Amino acid sequence: MSRLTEPALPAEAQALLLLATRAETPGGSGVVVWHRWGEQSCRQCLSPVVLFHGGSGSWTHWLRNIPALVQSGREVLVPDLPGFGDSAMPLFGTDADAVPEPIEQGLKILLGHRACDLVGFSFGGMVAGFIAAQFPSRASQLVLVGAPGLGIAPEKAIRLSSWRHLPELAQRDAVHRSNLAALMLYRPEAITELALRLHVANLLRDRMKGRSLSRTDLLARRLAQVRCPVDAIYGNEDALYRGRMQALEPALRQAVGFASLRLIERAGHWVQFERADAFNEALLSVLGPDL
Repeated sequence: MSRLTEPALPAEAQALLLLATRAETPGGSGVVVWHRWGEQSCRQCLSPVVLFHGGSGSWTHWLRNIPALVQSGREVLVPDLPGFGDSAMPLFGTDADAVPEPIEQGLKILLGHRACDLVGFSFGGMVAGFIAAQFPSRASQLVLVGAPGLGIAPEKAIRLSSWRHLPELAQRDAVHRSNLAALMLYRPEAITELALRLHVANLLRDRMKGRSLSRTDLLARRLAQVRCPVDAIYGNEDALYRGRMQALEPALRQAVGFASLRLIERAGHWVQFERADAFNEALLSVLGPDL
């Protein structure tokens, strides 16, 4: 296999895709690709849930969470954000602030003016927060999952190793496992073959280079403009907040509608994958009585 050949998605992801409806909406230099589960045949009172993945990711960041949401009765939409996965680059910019407009354009096409519950992981948490601030009628609720951009730096810098120069698959996989341990997953046993293959497939389709807003407090400042309820779910061992977890809730409280912060024990940054059962229970709880 060539060093940069894109691998096939793992069987678990392919099986879930078979249950989805694929949609494309205009975006940037091409289209934004969406996957949609549990589409409702009539307009019920349940708000659709829109999931936004993290940086160097795709819809597969939510592989272990989509079924639980659908089973609860929700319609679930998950885009590959512009510049990631199967979606085209945005026309302008290479960071989270370039994403809200094409995503809102797509939501208008797919859902009209229906308000949604926005759930964003990491980079996608910034995107969700920016959308809630910029397009307030779109957001009925905002749930941040491991989101950066709150002006909080970890006690020690997170150092990731390079891998593209390595000629052998085994060498690259060893680096990927090390990087997953450094940033994404807390427990060694969570770095499964599935986690590795999803991670590698997503990395190879990441074209949004030079992202830096995660190291600022821009999300915290935008939260002051958000009027819908705001909840947060983080792994209590999230590498982005290691040694600084006590600063998280005060930063989140800049949201007028701040409701809760839930910490999932023994979980790192990719909390919804590492502790899927505990995360799903927390998410279904904060999404409220509609469920």
